[in-house]
Amino acid sequence: MERVYPIVYLDAIHFKVRKENRIINKAAYSVLGITVSGHKDILGIWIGESESASFWLGVCNDLKNRGVQDILIACKDGLTGFSEAISTVFPKTEIQLCVIYQLRNCFKYVSYKERKEIIKDLKNIYQALTIEEAELAFEMFKEKWGKKHPIIIKSWDNNWLELMTYFKYPYELRRIIYTTNIIEGYHRQLRKVTKTKTAYPTDEALIKIVYLATMDAARKWTIPIRNWTECISQFAVYFGDRLNQELAI
Repeated sequence: MERVYPIVYLDAIHFKVRKENRIINKAAYSVLGITVSGHKDILGIWIGESESASFWLGVCNDLKNRGVQDILIACKDGLTGFSEAISTVFPKTEIQLCVIYQLRNCFKYVSYKERKEIIKDLKNIYQALTIEEAELAFEMFKEKWGKKHPIIIKSWDNNWLELMTYFKYPYELRRIIYTTNIIEGYHRQLRKVTKTKTAYPTDEALIKIVYLATMDAARKWTIPIRNWTECISQFAVYFGDRLNQELAI
């Protein structure tokens, strides 16, 4: 494990596993890190039935015990208890909630005929150039949709700080941290291998197939992610004191 990871992405992929003559849903929780050199690296996969602050505390402590001393930005979907856990183990880590996840979650409460207009109004928030513009667009969204869609308003209010983290940074960093698309791409690769299996007999069998599929996927991760040179330059500006050793500054 590397000492510092500029970015880690967290997400879950679900499988069916047999347990005591029943088939239950279990999740493989993945942590994908981006190294200082810009390469993707799977830091771990944990199998569980449910997530909680205690579960994620175990994951974060596991990473720390294996040598990770710092994570600059953690990008997540709506993982229950993760924010509390990482703040305990890596208190300096910035947390970015995936904006695309937030949008998908909102669409559960929107009729098809309203969706196009709401998407347009939400874009004014998350595609704003500055946090001030985003806040103004959100106020306008509240005025327009507040009475009809209070659940959406409440969700954005509750998640606002973690949704807006990326506004602290320039475009080069924003485009790679506002969504968990990178780890979702890895999960799509897992699905290609596991899609023919309806259920796994044990957790161990599931872990084995996921591990083998991960090793196969990782062999193709030979070049840095796109535009990493510009990204690491920006990381050096914003997190220089935490990256000096890795960048030999």
